[in-house]
Amino acid sequence: MSDAVNAIKVQKLRKQFQVQKSREGLKGALRDLFKREYTTVTAVKDISFAIPKGEICGYIGENGAGKSTTIKMLTGILVPTSGEIEVGGFVPYKEREKFVRRIGVVFGQRSQLWWDIGVIESFQLLRKVYRVGEKEYKLRLDELTERLQLGDLLNRPVRKLSLGQRMRCELAASLLHNPDILFLDEPTIGLDIVVKTEIREFLKSMNRRYGTTILLTTHDLQDIEALCSRVIMLDDGNIIYDGNLDELKTRWGKGRELSFRLQTPVALDDLERLTEGLGVAWSKENDLTAKAWVPFEAAPVSVVLSRVVGAIEVGDVSILEPNTDDIVREIYKAGSAETRGESTSSPAPQGTGAGRHA
Repeated sequence: MSDAVNAIKVQKLRKQFQVQKSREGLKGALRDLFKREYTTVTAVKDISFAIPKGEICGYIGENGAGKSTTIKMLTGILVPTSGEIEVGGFVPYKEREKFVRRIGVVFGQRSQLWWDIGVIESFQLLRKVYRVGEKEYKLRLDELTERLQLGDLLNRPVRKLSLGQRMRCELAASLLHNPDILFLDEPTIGLDIVVKTEIREFLKSMNRRYGTTILLTTHDLQDIEALCSRVIMLDDGNIIYDGNLDELKTRWGKGRELSFRLQTPVALDDLERLTEGLGVAWSKENDLTAKAWVPFEAAPVSVVLSRVVGAIEVGDVSILEPNTDDIVREIYKAGSAETRGESTSSPAPQGTGAGRHA
């Protein structure tokens, strides 16, 4: 029965593979010819989660964690060993022909475009595959061409495109049939920062305009921070965190750093007196630059800012957020995100994180 609220729903999803065991030496190789031995590898271990319609969810994990195996089951490429799976109201591996018209898929390292023909010819072939009407296709193509700046690329063979150009065309190909759900597997791998930013902005606008549900797997955590409010973290086939990205930062991050550009020099002792009792640690780089380390268990950043800005002349303030890469690394070391690791109790090195101007 279809879930009216969730675009993706899995219960106790498991995938096992039979992997041949190779015996050592010439004698072992000969024995393998006549009698092979296999071992069972469990890539995904009874995971359960649901993704509401219209959500952009990050699905992250180290190599071998089970991300790609999960995506292949969600898109109907692999059949689960056990468990229940429903995507867009369909069981992917049972109703594949109808199901694929409801989803779009982009694999960063694999192309759905034909290598030696023009991009527009690939699009026309995909229109027929997805059975998109000519009028609907024309409207959709015009929009995607404008939004992704494809005008100069449509008549080029795919093999003559740069990686960034090809990824823009791959995105357009996956969206020609206006899918309800979009699966992105490493969509920005190998791209420069300008192209990455363009693709992120495009995905956010598509989500806002059409309510497209997006499941994103990536090793680039800046993709996650730019696009996702929720993250599911996988380790060795198990979900070790499923929740809000900001909550993850608060639970595992150590604090925030405030960087002040002062209009006139202020002594370190005077700055410390301004925030006395708030648990803030101050440091100075020079006469006109001071930094305040604000642990999460200390006073709110807004209180610190109000005391400082209300007492001295400040030209600019930057807030350095917890570094997501460092947080994820700590969680993998601990093996679970349920409780904060002991290593997070001490202050983080100052100067880490991504700057944001207040």
